[in-house]
Amino acid sequence: MILRQLLHTDPTAASYLLGCVGKGAGVVVDTLFPIEPYLHAASASGSPIHLVIDTHLHADHRSAGRALAEAAGAEYAIHESAEVSYACRRLADGERLELGNVVLEVLHTPGHTPEHLCLTVTDRTRADEPWSVLGGHTLMVGDVGRTELATDAARGARDLFTSLARLKALPDHIEVLPGALAGSVCGRGLSGKPVSTIGFERRHNPAFRIDDREQFVAFMLENIPPPPEGAAELRAWNSGFTA
Repeated sequence: MILRQLLHTDPTAASYLLGCVGKGAGVVVDTLFPIEPYLHAASASGSPIHLVIDTHLHADHRSAGRALAEAAGAEYAIHESAEVSYACRRLADGERLELGNVVLEVLHTPGHTPEHLCLTVTDRTRADEPWSVLGGHTLMVGDVGRTELATDAARGARDLFTSLARLKALPDHIEVLPGALAGSVCGRGLSGKPVSTIGFERRHNPAFRIDDREQFVAFMLENIPPPPEGAAELRAWNSGFTA
């Protein structure tokens, strides 16, 4: 298995290249422009890109997912509930994506946005159980995703509480690989550390450790930061409804 975390500063975000070197099958998650670093990393690692996934329709940058998929001759994919104007692969909750010895399982985790998904990652050369989870902007290091960028904040918080319960059901040792870190506008108390575990976040993440729904909703509605500049326009562009 190969797993490469690509960290970005404009905006602050994390992308991932992962897959099976032995079978020559790679996937990229949450791509930012420019696309050349992903193409170079895939070539250098011997993992041709077969699939490009966005965890959600981003509101802080223009996704390079479709451009990378076209350049690599790959499929572009997003959760089936996403409202988009273009043809793409629609991923369903519970769907398993097999890339040689690497298996990704789709978890629909609405809250930050209605279409958000997370991906558990299994390396069958090591074990037949997940090793890590790509948390996107649902679960990050030190915080969870804000809930008002694509829907009503309270409704989003209620959905996010249910989604986080799915992640809390994962074993403590599972690595959390976030889609954003300190400096991102998509959270409020994000750490600059680009990796954690379910167990550590369960103990020390103020939002993730709340087990009462109404308390969680109240917490998420406190001190909501200003939206990213042009957030609505960026989501519209990423959905294909604007040029």
